[in-house]
Amino acid sequence: MTKINILSQETIDKIAAGEVVERPASVVKELVENAIDANATAITIEIKDGGIEYIRITDNGTGIDKSQIKTAFLRHTTSKINDSHDLFSINSLGFRGEALSSISAVSKVELLTKTREALLGARYTIEGGIEKSLDDIGCPDGTTFIIRQLFYNTPARKKFLKKDATEASYVFDVVEHLALSHSDISFRFIANGKERLMTSGNGVLLDNIYQIYGRQIATNILDINYSCDFMSINGYVGKSVIARGNRSFEQFFVNGRYIKSDRLSRACEEGYYGFLMGHQYPFILLNIRFTDGIVDVNVHPTKQEVRFDNEDIVISTLTKIINERLTRREDILEAVVDEVDKQSDNILISNISEKTPEPFEINKLNRIKSEIVAQIHKDTPYEKKYDRSVVMSDENISTSDVINHVLTKESEIVYEQTSFLTEEARKKHKVIGQVFDTYWIIEHDDAMYIIDQHAAHEKILFERTMKRIKNNEMTTQGICPPIVISLSPTDLNVYHEYKNIFTDFGYEIEDFGGNELIIKGIPGNMLNLDPENLFHEIVDDCSKYKASSSYDAIVEKVASMSCKAAVKGNNRLSLGEINEIIDELLTLENPYHCPHGRPTMISFSEYELGKKFKRII
Repeated sequence: MTKINILSQETIDKIAAGEVVERPASVVKELVENAIDANATAITIEIKDGGIEYIRITDNGTGIDKSQIKTAFLRHTTSKINDSHDLFSINSLGFRGEALSSISAVSKVELLTKTREALLGARYTIEGGIEKSLDDIGCPDGTTFIIRQLFYNTPARKKFLKKDATEASYVFDVVEHLALSHSDISFRFIANGKERLMTSGNGVLLDNIYQIYGRQIATNILDINYSCDFMSINGYVGKSVIARGNRSFEQFFVNGRYIKSDRLSRACEEGYYGFLMGHQYPFILLNIRFTDGIVDVNVHPTKQEVRFDNEDIVISTLTKIINERLTRREDILEAVVDEVDKQSDNILISNISEKTPEPFEINKLNRIKSEIVAQIHKDTPYEKKYDRSVVMSDENISTSDVINHVLTKESEIVYEQTSFLTEEARKKHKVIGQVFDTYWIIEHDDAMYIIDQHAAHEKILFERTMKRIKNNEMTTQGICPPIVISLSPTDLNVYHEYKNIFTDFGYEIEDFGGNELIIKGIPGNMLNLDPENLFHEIVDDCSKYKASSSYDAIVEKVASMSCKAAVKGNNRLSLGEINEIIDELLTLENPYHCPHGRPTMISFSEYELGKKFKRII
């Protein structure tokens, strides 16, 4: 019989460390979260060689009392909770009491810390879980952790780490998430001696978005603000112009904690239905806050998975508020003739030559203000448009003031869109004509608008169909003789599962025995479409959905099939037909995208055309 062994404490610690410390990014996450829980307002993260050989985390938080240091490094010791009841009302990022024990078990740790009340600080060293020293030392208020030689005593773990540059990018992702979820804290990130990120800590999320993602993202996002009895949702969602081919720009924070959730992602993407093309994903940055007892964060050691009550309500609410926010704005894609140098989109403080202050230093904003302004003037092609005297006149001007000034100026110069599809604007439209029998050219104010006739007509027919379904106005036209359809067993199951959708569309269908159905009535509003082909297409489309897909989402996607009746490209239209379609666009909720997410119209400003013809240099 196999002998059952009692594992040594060293082995237990290394096993536990494997759950918490996966790579350098894990160490940074745990230690920075501790700094945030210690009420730090400024945190510096420095790494070398991807964080494998060196990590330094310095904060200006409350510090650790010398008498508590040794206890802090024991397993399951924490100041965040007292008993199991506190797990249902966790307001801190950390609470498991495993981080310091796990980190010290697989690295060489040096700790410098001082509380505000103490005259002296303390220096503590521990290597591989074995204490080396504890001494008094002079140091500023707060805490500094220095982690050296991660996984030096577990080479099997170390060999699975990736290249230094890749590990450094993982660390940057962690810092980025923490900066975006805590805009009231100043974060500084240094990699191999070079400053990669610096945030002001002024509490303005838009500033951090600008500093991390650059001008293009920051000027193409819409704010979200929602609250009810048990939750609030705040943040930003991106316009269609900044959509990406993957979900890397979808970020969710629950009670200030970065999480991953397929359901939240799908809810947001459903809210974008009709605004994005297929295989495109939006920019999402939302902080969802719940009242105590709603969220369970004690699901996974990394704390990136959570469960919350009323999940279905949260999901449906998220979809609704995003769709409503996108609907209540003009979203005409502005075509830029000359592309701006991408480097100018990233006015990051990382390029500032002067040494940026550590968390325990003061007045950092005033020290870097002039260089930020100088960099803005150097990087932007519209430098003559900025009023340098405005942003430099106040001695106490903040980084936020500078950035807000830039964003305001840029929204006035480049990104401002006049209302094109309004009753008042419609009176001023000057229809120039049709080109390639597909596109219409319209002059309005200081811009030239180009409308895709097929996409525009598609959207009109789609919203007509959706309105009729919603108001139970879809009619049924009897047919004689009826159509008999044979289906595979799989398709027959799909039909029965979604039978109510066919009924809502106006189909009258009965079972005919075996795997056959008989169609006695077809949608009266779609007489110009082949009813049998349309039926098969709806069945095929429904087979792609999961059981969790909402009925409304399926109806919308199926309704897009009715757009096959839209006028196609390469069809010559009269001026009267063009004006009729434009008039109908005015009545739509979202006239700017076809049901598949393609833009129905784009605009060229007079300014951009002038640049192309060298009238503006």
